[in-house]
Amino acid sequence: MAVTACRHFSGYKPCAKNATCDDLCSAQSVPTAYLLIIHLGAIGAVVRATSLLSAIKRKYPQSHLTWITDAPSHQLLLNHPLVDRVLTTGKEDLLSLSALEFDVAFVVDKSLKAGGVLRQTQVKQVFGFKVDPRGGAILPATPAATELWSLGLDNSRKFFLNQKAETQLMTEALELGPFERDEYNLPLTLSEKVESEKRRQTWIGSGSLLIGVNTGCSSTIPYKKLSISYHRELIQEIKRRWNVNVILLGGHEDSDRNLKIGEGLPVHQSETKSGLRDGLVSVAACDIVVTGDSLGMHMAISQKKHVVAWFGPTCAQEIDLYDRGEKIVTKASCAPCWKRLCHQNTMCYDQVSLVELIAAIKRGFDLCQQMSLSKQPSLEICY
Repeated sequence: MAVTACRHFSGYKPCAKNATCDDLCSAQSVPTAYLLIIHLGAIGAVVRATSLLSAIKRKYPQSHLTWITDAPSHQLLLNHPLVDRVLTTGKEDLLSLSALEFDVAFVVDKSLKAGGVLRQTQVKQVFGFKVDPRGGAILPATPAATELWSLGLDNSRKFFLNQKAETQLMTEALELGPFERDEYNLPLTLSEKVESEKRRQTWIGSGSLLIGVNTGCSSTIPYKKLSISYHRELIQEIKRRWNVNVILLGGHEDSDRNLKIGEGLPVHQSETKSGLRDGLVSVAACDIVVTGDSLGMHMAISQKKHVVAWFGPTCAQEIDLYDRGEKIVTKASCAPCWKRLCHQNTMCYDQVSLVELIAAIKRGFDLCQQMSLSKQPSLEICY
């Protein structure tokens, strides 16, 4: 008789794990808890939230996990070994969500939309954040989320007093046990690893290392990227100092800008219009990634790259580089501010020290050489 409670059983087609569904199947896995993550936010924040997966599996080791997010973030989570089902906030997926029930929901976003998604299903217990159904105010779902919630209400605390990384704040807010500084969890597939190594060999040429320069950021806070002229100056200084090759990284919105940055310079252009997973493959090919506080930075952290990250309008202390890199903070006296619009005569990205950036890259270069980080990566199967 079919084991309908198995996580691999769908009820509408043969199981891919075994032709016969019964108690003798070696792939049988019956969940002890059904969990839901609601994280709709910025794509980089979704990448960062993969650090929660290890803590979730420690607390709920046999759980079945559904993650709902906005498109296109779902592309990064598809086929993840720790995520059983990925849904978006599209109409059809919300209909699917309404057919399900969960033991626990982790609501990461402080938003009315996330609260609305939560109401599309039935959940016994909620951690993180909830919405007052009368006035629409965002509230902590349990007292444990009060610290993270209150940081959003007090700029002084958020900008200057708080010293916890967002990964720690989330883990504590969701009551996932003692914080163990879990890494981001976003592995490449075997085919992606092969492709990443192929790109690396093409781009590195006779250079000793491959340095990725992530040039863009989302339009939400456009000041998290350096100017075209500053990027060109940075690349020229890198090429003047070291026998390395440089690859320009970015998304579809950065395509024309990257061409302007690289015009006349000895750099490679990565593909920017082939989707998020393809961008992750390009990031994984690099030894060092120089970036603003953006999706590219989070991708580089997820692939355990040496990261040199600069910060202007956002809070450097909220980011954990896991001892693989350095943070360069703008000299602007008004930073951080998290403003989406700015009318300063001199922008914060113009006050990021080139000397400090180059010095940090040099230290990363030396470390990569010492640790042989440029050797061929293992092609071990992740999925």
